[in-house]
Amino acid sequence: MTRVVIAPDKFKGSLTAVEAAEAIALGVRDALPDAEIVTCPVADGGEGTLDVLEAAGARIVRLTVRGPLEDPVQARYAVLDGTAYVESARACGIEFVEPSPETALGAHTWGVGELLADALIHGAKRLVLTVGGTASTDGGAGMLGALGAGVLDAFGAPVGLGGGTLSRVASTELAPVRERLEGVRVAVATDVTNPLLGPEGAAAVFGPQKGAGPSEVKLLDEALGRWAHALQVGGAPDVSRIPGAGAGGGVAAGAIAGLGATVESGFALIAGLTGVDRALDGADLVITGEGSLDEQSLNGKAPAGIADRARPRGVPVLALAGRIQLDDAGLARLGVVGSSALIDHAPSLDHAREHAAELLRARAAELVRDWAAR
Repeated sequence: MTRVVIAPDKFKGSLTAVEAAEAIALGVRDALPDAEIVTCPVADGGEGTLDVLEAAGARIVRLTVRGPLEDPVQARYAVLDGTAYVESARACGIEFVEPSPETALGAHTWGVGELLADALIHGAKRLVLTVGGTASTDGGAGMLGALGAGVLDAFGAPVGLGGGTLSRVASTELAPVRERLEGVRVAVATDVTNPLLGPEGAAAVFGPQKGAGPSEVKLLDEALGRWAHALQVGGAPDVSRIPGAGAGGGVAAGAIAGLGATVESGFALIAGLTGVDRALDGADLVITGEGSLDEQSLNGKAPAGIADRARPRGVPVLALAGRIQLDDAGLARLGVVGSSALIDHAPSLDHAREHAAELLRARAAELVRDWAAR
């Protein structure tokens, strides 16, 4: 009996990873009615992580928090075996704002801190913070403020919220946060390696996606430099050049400095919870995918993580995506032996998004039939 493992990430704007796995499974069943199918939806620590955790048995906690531009948002986090998994984007995601220069300077992470605080109140002994998809570039200052830290100017007054206000920051008071987290382990889940500052830093790389123009990028990068120094004044290590500290608009830097967080691979962490490694043992085929297969997919994203696990086991990889922007050489580097893009089989991008599930089912069936016929 053919054993097929289905391990996609989300198709952003169309399907969660769980929904994508279900659609692909239907296609595999169409092509191989007698196959043993194992679904293991995955995530890389970005948006959609909570959906995957819920499918793995996590309990979802919902609450209202302060959004990235003050309007309240309905947020949630997941709890599994005493660990609270907090997705930053649920509190300060880019989807809650209209990107603009004002947004880029004003968006903050206070709501992320509220989620962490709620988890602590309810007894979490370990916190995992995922940091992708944020609207903010505040270095996690808002998050730390919500947990009791002082973010202060040269006169000892609070500087306010938003990355732009950090141009006035001079010092931090981190003792209240450290006392609150005593005995609690914290990890930042990300596969982004960008530092906090510089041409590859949080402001330069991610700021434009949030509405920052050249002048805002320059202001935010300088403000984050002041923030890194202010954290050191508060007794934290220098986070300015730590790989991954720039993730989530620098919220990773705030977590490392203020919460004592370690940086872990988002994909590896989530994959360990969903049983991908066990599922791949003895598999004949694995099917992965995500909304867009591109150069970023080669650097820590879920499809690359699945391919890295399949390769030493000799398991061939098929890939499905909304669009594929890798050439044959790029796909070969991923170890992909067959691929299909939904956009190539739809009259428009909107049609592909609206009919993603049925397109995934059809493309999966065709790919599997082609693979089985070899």
